[in-house]
Amino acid sequence: MEEHSIYMHRCFQLALHGSFTARPNPMVGAVIVHNGKIIGEGWHRQPGEPHAEVMAVRSVKDESLLTKSTLYVNLEPCSHYGRTPPCSLLILEKKIPKVVVSNLDPNPIVAGSGIRMLQSHGVEVITGVEEQKGWEVNRHFFTFHTKKRPYIHLKWAESADGLVAPVKKESTHPFVISSPQSLRLTHQLRASLQAILIGSATALSDDPSLTTRLVAGPDPQKFVIDRYRKLPDNLRIFTSSDPALRIVDENFALSGDIAVKMDSDWLWLNDLLKILYTKNIQSLQVEGGTKVLNSFIRQGLWDEAWLIKSPNPLTAGVSGPSKDSLWNYYRSNFTSGRDTVFIFKK
Repeated sequence: MEEHSIYMHRCFQLALHGSFTARPNPMVGAVIVHNGKIIGEGWHRQPGEPHAEVMAVRSVKDESLLTKSTLYVNLEPCSHYGRTPPCSLLILEKKIPKVVVSNLDPNPIVAGSGIRMLQSHGVEVITGVEEQKGWEVNRHFFTFHTKKRPYIHLKWAESADGLVAPVKKESTHPFVISSPQSLRLTHQLRASLQAILIGSATALSDDPSLTTRLVAGPDPQKFVIDRYRKLPDNLRIFTSSDPALRIVDENFALSGDIAVKMDSDWLWLNDLLKILYTKNIQSLQVEGGTKVLNSFIRQGLWDEAWLIKSPNPLTAGVSGPSKDSLWNYYRSNFTSGRDTVFIFKK
């Protein structure tokens, strides 16, 4: 089993090369081993391109070795025709006798059928190797398919005394609590998630761009809660090349908006998440403000939360979201410049 773990961790390393490009497909890496030596490896780059298993097979210089080799892959080989042929069929064609898998694919069009196809043709299949790590690598994909909603990542920064903004700002630019290192970290998080959500108060007070300009990575798709559709059109989130979509009460929504029947208790967030699911949004970063974050926290609508804590006080200002329930899910913390980043995860 230790040998399996070593090769599976290599699969994870390869899979992560697709962090920004594979979605909405899962991140997958594959390794082919013959007599204790890696003879081929590959990873899935983007939708429509060959899967990891195909890339690994193509990289093998002597294909005659495949009939005496083991294929390691972090996600169950597919068994259906999509934009590319099924990987299970390729494994059978190349007569690879053994396959080691970390996770089964929760996507209903696969859901164990790849494993069954291989086993029915005499291929030895081992599953569950480093399963928890495999889930972590593709947690957005797994959450999307099992919970029928995006993976929800909460993130905010607050002062030493628990405030997120001063009482009155001197400009419409975002008030910066975090260190430069933490700002860069925030942009890295945005790049790793498919979409980002803010409330109307944050949009008005900060006029943010919600980009990943400090790092190399794609900008997330932007959403803003604008219940009564009062936000001005000249805000930066609306004038960018990829403007934000407004989430509006159905009584005020216009064509192109996301219309939701809103209530005062914010229970409509569940309906919003269902809509985002139909739009194939697999991961969502919620960046505030306090009212929006509290609404997600109160209803338990989150999977991971990052609190960036500055050592500097503000003395007076807007309080951050309630953290009492989050501490039950505290995982770890690390230093980012002068700040401490606390991680909570269900």
